[in-house]
Amino acid sequence: MIRASIVAVVLAGLATPRADAQTIAITGGTVLPVSGPRIERGTVVIKDGYIVAVGADVPIPAGAQQVDATGKWVTPGLIHPSSDLGVMQFETGAVPQTRDNVRQGDVNPSFSLVEAIEPGAITIPVGRLGGLTSAIVVPKGGLISGQAVAYDLYGERVEDMVTRVPAAMVIRLGIASKTAGGGSRAGALQRLRRLFRDAREYERRPEDFRKAQIQPLSASEDDLAALLPVLRGEVPVLFVAQRQSDIESALRLTREFNLKAIISGGAEAWKVAPRLAAARVPVSLEPLSDIPTFDALEPRLDNAALLRKAGVTVLIAQGDNTFGSDLRFAAGNAVAHGMSWDDALAAITLWPAEAFGIADRYGSLQPGRVANVVVWSGDPLDYSSAPAQLYIRGRQVPLVSRQTELLSRYINP
Repeated sequence: MIRASIVAVVLAGLATPRADAQTIAITGGTVLPVSGPRIERGTVVIKDGYIVAVGADVPIPAGAQQVDATGKWVTPGLIHPSSDLGVMQFETGAVPQTRDNVRQGDVNPSFSLVEAIEPGAITIPVGRLGGLTSAIVVPKGGLISGQAVAYDLYGERVEDMVTRVPAAMVIRLGIASKTAGGGSRAGALQRLRRLFRDAREYERRPEDFRKAQIQPLSASEDDLAALLPVLRGEVPVLFVAQRQSDIESALRLTREFNLKAIISGGAEAWKVAPRLAAARVPVSLEPLSDIPTFDALEPRLDNAALLRKAGVTVLIAQGDNTFGSDLRFAAGNAVAHGMSWDDALAAITLWPAEAFGIADRYGSLQPGRVANVVVWSGDPLDYSSAPAQLYIRGRQVPLVSRQTELLSRYINP
């Protein structure tokens, strides 16, 4: 079960920037708000951890720390929509003891990663070096893997970092789910439908369930209760689905139970792009993947471009064990294969924030948003550029990691 204190802090909105954060004015750069047109020689003003002004002719508050961004680009912090950051503690997941994102069993709706996040994980600074300021950490395994969590990549305690819990319920369709259905995809879908119906029955008759005065249901009380926000449309379902038939199964479940859905993986999503657009279901892609697998025989590098042409909202992610440091290169690769540059930036900032219900605080440079801001040496989707300054909740965070410290140590012994 989730520790009640963490959930209470997040739901009460207390996991917010501290009032003693700096007042900062980032001036002279090319500002890309994402929610609006770019601003040449723009200014972004940060106060008490929030953005308070964005524009070309913004007055600078007295006493503000000024950051000259002339010749640089200023964007919202990047958001990884499907990450292992902080729940896989080291650079490799080959050692099971380093992984904290899997719970045994096929059905784990009540399993949350919120207490699996390790603020001191050495992988988190690696993500920040790539301009990442927030991540959605996603559980793995089984049919219903559990609850994803949204958090910022800086803080001494989990309570200081988490921004939404749960951010999504993770359901896996495809080969990984077949064991939950007796070896069949159809069996897995049948089990999901029963779980959803049983959760609704539990909601109608909770006391009868506790007294064993109704027929046995297919999950524990904790797991059935965890499904209720999903069935009310309050929490999205992140359907991990690669091939066309699995994506279509996710769309059917979405219609049947009135779910709020996101497709993750989506290697063959281009084949059903019009239906995804009509259902207003976002797709989280890994644009660098075009190798056929048993779960997807027809992946394409122009998947993102084809989906956008059909009107689908696209989120951009990476594969496992990359920690978000190359997320922007994945977005750049989507541009190289037909996606517009502006859409690619939105796919790693604003659109993930919208899909996971945090766009009122994250994903764009607007007054009132949390000050997660990156100053880049140049075009953030260009391989030759890098973050020059990075701010999380209005605080400048050092751009160092264990790797950079080792490099410095051996270059300058």
